[in-house]
Amino acid sequence: MKAVPFWIDDYPGPTFPRSPELPRRLDVAVVGGGYTGLSAALALARGGASVAVFERGRIGSGASSVNGGQLCPGLKKAPAELFTRYGEDLGRRLWWASVEAVGTVEELIAAEGIDCGYRGGGSLSLAFRPSHYERQMRAAEWLQRELDYDKEPLDRHRLREEIGSDVFYGALRDSRGGGLHPSRYVFGLARAAAEAGALLVEDAGVTAIDEKATGSLRLKIGRLTVEAEEVLVATNGYTGDLVPGLRRRVLPIGSYMIATEPLPAELQRQLDPHGRMFFDTRWFLNYFRMTPDGRMALGGRNDLSTKVPLERSAVNLRDALLHIFPQLADFRITHSWTGRLGFTFDLLPHIGRLGRIRYALGFCGHGVGLATHVGREAARLMLGQITSSPFAEIAPPIRFFYRKRPWFLPLAGAYYRVLDRFR
Repeated sequence: MKAVPFWIDDYPGPTFPRSPELPRRLDVAVVGGGYTGLSAALALARGGASVAVFERGRIGSGASSVNGGQLCPGLKKAPAELFTRYGEDLGRRLWWASVEAVGTVEELIAAEGIDCGYRGGGSLSLAFRPSHYERQMRAAEWLQRELDYDKEPLDRHRLREEIGSDVFYGALRDSRGGGLHPSRYVFGLARAAAEAGALLVEDAGVTAIDEKATGSLRLKIGRLTVEAEEVLVATNGYTGDLVPGLRRRVLPIGSYMIATEPLPAELQRQLDPHGRMFFDTRWFLNYFRMTPDGRMALGGRNDLSTKVPLERSAVNLRDALLHIFPQLADFRITHSWTGRLGFTFDLLPHIGRLGRIRYALGFCGHGVGLATHVGREAARLMLGQITSSPFAEIAPPIRFFYRKRPWFLPLAGAYYRVLDRFR
């Protein structure tokens, strides 16, 4: 078993050479070379701005190249909760922005010719308990009534047509979205941004951002400095102390994955006859899908920590995989890996400012679509192409007990395990 991400092992992608001489001045400096930063850089460059992306490692070396590759509408917070908390107007706009995010990715894939194995088979949210399916049916009725959005409930008998497993009690089927190869997608975005004129700078960790008397911002990158009129921080689950106070607005949560060896074609059709993306309804959910080359890849958050040993994670996730698909007992696990998600306390993405520095973060496990879309929204706000975004209308909440170290995550993990056991 390789303790490396399958997607990167399968497609390492190109290396973007360091420019022999960085520009002394930019319109926009983007910190972070994942979906958010690259999508923003592409839109900024196409809008006529001079822009550079500074990534402390390789482009795409964070969660953008190692996630599950599931592109699905929706937010971590249920739409009915959005209506209750934020009112019907903003709740409606937040929900439809999550649907629009799917279209943003599909549009970019087509327009930029990104070869990432995208397959639009939709998704199934799988009921882990009978009571979960009852809630799903009520949720489907609410979505149709309030948002004119169709999700189809499938009872346990119909579910066998969708998945080669008998452990779930029903599902909601969403026809929108599908699956892609994350590494191929992030490097496709990078290529498009570079061709549009954005400068991509790898191994270029920004160590300080200082405001100048002239109103511009000065970035320190090793021994070099660059001035920019605007800075966008797009580091999500890898956010550190570069911008005072920003870390308090986002929690790094560990998500772990495994992949099997390639499966026989007939078994692939048995397990996933329609090319769906799958995820269950637990708090500590599992998400899984068939890879383009016929492996079963499964991920989950069985622990909120970012430091679970990959050997232990692989054992836990293999147990979960065999519970769902006992047919896979004789197939090897070839890869085990991890990445960091960025969660906010209100479970929503945010575009905002701290002083003169902009940020876009908090995708809560929905980053394939939302990070791409929110990055583009942030860029369009900077360019003046749009005047508002629902993700810029709510400030991310902070909590007095969280400053730098998320010491409370083991307690939260224990709480969610209790919920999963009894609810």
